[in-house]
Amino acid sequence: MEMELGFWWWVFTAFLGGFIAACVILKRANDWFYTSRLGPNQYTTLPPGDMGWPLVGNMWFFLFAFKFGHPDSFISYFINRFGRTGIYRAYMFGSPTIIVTAPETCRRVLMDDVQFKQGWPKSTFELLGRKSFLGISEEEHKRLRRLTAAPINGQKALSMYHEYIKDVIATSLDELAKEERPIEFLTEIRKITFKIIMYIFVSRESGPMVDVMEKEYAILNHGLRAMAINLPGFAYHKALKARRKLVDILQAVIDRRKAREKSISEEKTDMLDLLLEVEDENGRNLDDEEIIDVILMYLNAGHESSAHATMWAAFFLYKHPEYLQKAKAEQDEILRRRPSTDKGLSFKEIKQMEYLSKVIDETLRVVNVSLFTYREAKTDVGICGYTIPQGWKVLVWYRGIHLDPEIYENPKEFNPSRWEGHIPLRGTFIPFGIGSRLCPGSDLTKLEISVFLHYFLLYYELELLNPGCAVGYLPHSRPKDNCLARINKLPSLST
Repeated sequence: MEMELGFWWWVFTAFLGGFIAACVILKRANDWFYTSRLGPNQYTTLPPGDMGWPLVGNMWFFLFAFKFGHPDSFISYFINRFGRTGIYRAYMFGSPTIIVTAPETCRRVLMDDVQFKQGWPKSTFELLGRKSFLGISEEEHKRLRRLTAAPINGQKALSMYHEYIKDVIATSLDELAKEERPIEFLTEIRKITFKIIMYIFVSRESGPMVDVMEKEYAILNHGLRAMAINLPGFAYHKALKARRKLVDILQAVIDRRKAREKSISEEKTDMLDLLLEVEDENGRNLDDEEIIDVILMYLNAGHESSAHATMWAAFFLYKHPEYLQKAKAEQDEILRRRPSTDKGLSFKEIKQMEYLSKVIDETLRVVNVSLFTYREAKTDVGICGYTIPQGWKVLVWYRGIHLDPEIYENPKEFNPSRWEGHIPLRGTFIPFGIGSRLCPGSDLTKLEISVFLHYFLLYYELELLNPGCAVGYLPHSRPKDNCLARINKLPSLST
């Protein structure tokens, strides 16, 4: 009997040893496959790292870490194995990739448009559009941003949209407070922000069209962080189908607008009208594909980010009563000083929300609605003593900066007071990116959050029904129950 057990133990040990050896060989072979084609100088100065498995690279580990609620274990693996170099090599989203996590390194990559260009995976700009900001050249990016930034992000535009934003938010909150059954707080906020962004772009269109677009966009957004497997049943395949439906809807809207413009002259009322008539210095108009891709890109920047950040800001405040009271006291003071002739929140009053601004910044830091961004090296780039080879992708890991204990004390703790008198060092707070590729919807996002929290803090309270709910991290950080809650109207005040 002992001999038989010994035999099977030997077989198991041999099998386990062989399996481990095969894994090591496969991973080293995959690393060699991508690094052997580099010149000797490039190879010897590559950042340390692990290129993962053949074909899938590090994506299984990345998706596993985020899927099962341990997102920081992905970067911790590289730090624990290779040290705090702040720069590592990997294979991500179908490309050999350099991951940068240190503030100065990230800032260098984001600010240097000479040596780096936009580098999102092909799958990403196929979903958001080859003529969106993600997929065009630097020259075209500057042109398109110049033509579209002011109508969506300028002070004049924001003050104009403010009236609609506050009306939608005030009405929606009143309706939610009347609901007898629990609501998914995040889902309802997403509906609000989608309604706002659709008004900004296509104010003349409403009803079933907007409802269909909201549903299809949710499917598209889910595919943005999925593996690019274009087979039925996979998130990316569903996202491509959703994009085609969205394009068809927007093309029909554009066709109707063009036909209407030929027959009657009307006041320009929304972003689509402006995009249809805008011209560059050479008299060139935007084509339909550019307009559609701009709209889809802004849906991502001005809807998804706003909704998640708003939900988390309210969630954190109600989990921390001391910060809730300070934020509410500021809004009470704004209300107290408001002239009786004013109807609701003014655009000028938003500038007075100093503490609420700290709440928003702290929310963006802790949550990291945008986990990372991508660049691509135009040429061999020397950085921190290492070489980033030409053509390799560079993944700028925002989360690693914002949750670095060497930059922020107790980084996972929500503490708006940390921003009192604190001016972040360069590159240590970049929730919307930095440089020429700064998120074009950043000001709109902050405006929406500020208006929502103003009315919410004054007139309502959040009753969380599952306060200990686990958090999901893909495609964005969120409670897995979408923040199941009741919205209760405060009895002593009325809107």
